Amino acid sequence: MIGIKSIASYVPVDGIDNYAQGAKFAKDEEFIIGKIGSAFLPRKAAAQETSDLCVEAVNALFANNPDLKRESIDALIVVTQNGDEEGLPHTAAIVQDKLGLPTHVAAFDISLGCSGYVYGIYAMKGFMEAAGLKNGLLVTADPYSKIVDPEDRNTTMLFGDAATATWMGEDAFWQLGKAKFGTDGSGAPHLKVSDGVFFMNGRQVFNFALLKVPAHLHELLNESDLKADEIDAFCIHQGSAAIVDAVARRFEDAPVDKFIKDMVETGNTVSSSIPLLLEKHVMDATWKRVAVSGFGVGLSWGSAILYRP
Repeated sequence: MIGIKSIASYVPVDGIDNYAQGAKFAKDEEFIIGKIGSAFLPRKAAAQETSDLCVEAVNALFANNPDLKRESIDALIVVTQNGDEEGLPHTAAIVQDKLGLPTHVAAFDISLGCSGYVYGIYAMKGFMEAAGLKNGLLVTADPYSKIVDPEDRNTTMLFGDAATATWMGEDAFWQLGKAKFGTDGSGAPHLKVSDGVFFMNGRQVFNFALLKVPAHLHELLNESDLKADEIDAFCIHQGSAAIVDAVARRFEDAPVDKFIKDMVETGNTVSSSIPLLLEKHVMDATWKRVAVSGFGVGLSWGSAILYRP
């Protein structure tokens, strides 16, 4: 059984003071922390490409796991919608070369946003088990600094750059349980890029998350024959403090503090937000079951149960 063995990340040290940004738009500290949830937004250097962020995260993973060798990697998936340059060739191929991974590696991209990590771990698990592979790297990197307009008050205070790398293989600490997914392309206009600039209808996205995510989690628990009190923590996409808080309140069956919120120093890191939570709060915890849920661009959503055997 292929599961999650280790997670590492790369968060740029440089970035933007969100209080200063807020002042520009007449937003006070209460709004920045209470609604946005982020005091600091990390930003990649101008010379850094998406693949460079990926390489930093994977190298951190190798450093943390001396028993994981580059020549043992069989598969590499990069989850991004903001790949290198024009997006061709696929970023995973560039990452394979920069990391010096063997050429027998299967490397490809998944073009998904905030739901991408949940989709990605199941795509990797299925791919590896079907092909009999032993070690896979799932990498997330979606630097929205490439596409966000710094004068757009609806987006510039939300997004931070980061990358994560997840080692998937056999004899893993965390296994993948029941999962559910969904797509509603009629919501595409609410989150899109036009002429290289990102647009978000914040109210529509908030309503989508509030209506879809709590119900989806309930469906997942019911189909898994689990009750909310059997879940130790809920790691949902860190879209904003307001979204996490609203979903937690709407869910009702679990205490609000079971919904982990941790974005003060990272912002909304798109597909990296869930693995950042897992790395920091879950991988070394004694918990037995964790629910994850990602939702956003598409509109797309995915929820799953992770469990310790």
